[in-house]
Order: sequence, then structure tokens, then C-alpha cells
Amino acid sequence: MGMNVVVCVKQIPDPAAPQSLEPGTHTLDRSGKLILDDSDAYGVEMALQLAEQAGGGDVTLVSMAPNGETSGLRTALAMGAASAVLVSDDALKGADALTTAKVLAAAIKKSNPDLILTATESSDGYTGTVPVQIAELLGLPSITFAKSVVIEGGNVKVQRQTESGYDDVVAPLPLLVTVTAGVVEPRYPSFKGIMAAKSKPVETVTASDLGIATGAAGQEITSVVDAEARAAGEIVVDDGDGAQRIVAFLEELKLV
Repeated sequence: MGMNVVVCVKQIPDPAAPQSLEPGTHTLDRSGKLILDDSDAYGVEMALQLAEQAGGGDVTLVSMAPNGETSGLRTALAMGAASAVLVSDDALKGADALTTAKVLAAAIKKSNPDLILTATESSDGYTGTVPVQIAELLGLPSITFAKSVVIEGGNVKVQRQTESGYDDVVAPLPLLVTVTAGVVEPRYPSFKGIMAAKSKPVETVTASDLGIATGAAGQEITSVVDAEARAAGEIVVDDGDGAQRIVAFLEELKLV
């Protein structure tokens, strides 16, 4: 019996390249080539491993991106995913997190997956809210910040990362799990995988194809300002009383 896994992947402007904002809207310029978000490579790898361990199954990618962009999807397909659904629609430009979640949830529903994997947050938006919104919209449980994912007899066993260690969490399939960076080591696409990815199916749909109304899809960014420069710190010259002065400073901050 195979396992049907959907992985949400985001295609983003290359973080290593200079970034720019669209004049007037203050949104990130996404008009150029987009790449697979590094944080999503962990979900793709986790899905491939879980499908292999289940004795087979399909790994389907779901993404929302402008301009019919598939460059990042092809990278994930080259890793071994079987197919992809891309939602690309000018009406979704500037979509907020909830609209994005509604779109992705509708696209995911088409695949009727046993498991949905996502990153904890994207590297360009950092809201961290979309995955749990998707789970809520689909009526599924969600487990966030997974540092380990194991499937056992229709249940998912997760070690959920916390500030002080990890929680052991068990939940029945189907559900959504967000994975942390480092949960697995993503494989590099092979030459054979890259060639095969060119012919793997990518279904492109619009919001209306999914039955999503886009009238209030946009969010308004009113202004963008540079972060304040860090103020110069206080330099303590040790004249024999340096330690006492540092302790006094820490006491002032109520740190000791």
C-alpha cells in the first residue's frame, strides 16, 4: 500500500540576488526567475523518504506563483516528486496569508492526500501562519515544528521541536505536518532526475478553476522603512573596576 503525500512548496526570488520592491505596492518583485525555497526542500525530501518507506506512492507538489513560474517546481520534481499543481493567477497578486491558504487548500484537496508536509515558514514572507490555516480549512489536525516524522500503522509519530527539547506527538492520518530545517538531508537532483523532471506533469490552474473568489485577495502595504541602525554600545575601559561596572550595568537591566 503506497502513501499519497502532498508537499507545499514556495518559489521565491533568489535570496542571494539583490531584492527589489515593486513601486507603489511595496510588494516583493517576483517578475524574474523564481527558485525553490530552501526550507521547502526538507519537506520534499521527507515526503520522498516516507513514500519509499511505505513501499511506494505519489509525492505531489502544490505551489502558488505568478507568471506560470515552474523553475522551483522543476527542482523539486528533479529530486523525485511525481507531479505538481501550480496556481498562477494575476488576480492573486498581493494575496494575504489567509487567501494563500484558501488557494493552497483547494489545490491540495484535488489530490486527497494521506499526509501534507510544509515548511514551518517561507524564507521571503515569514508569517508562519499559512500551514495551520490550510489544516483548519481542510478540517485536519496539524503538528508544527517536526524534527522527526515516522509513519506507523496509520498514525504519524512526530518529535515536535520546543525551546526546551521536544514533545512526542502522535496523530492519525490524514493530517498536516510542518517540518524544521534539518529534519532530513535533502538530496541533490541527479542528471537523470533533472532530465526526467522536464516531462513530469505540471497542472496550471487559476483561482476560479479552484472556485476561489479573489475580490478581496490583496493586502495593502502602506509603507516600508529601513531598520534603524544599531546605536553604538558603551565601551568599558578596565581600570581595575571593569568587572564591577559590568555587574552594575547588568543589574540596571535586571539581568542579575
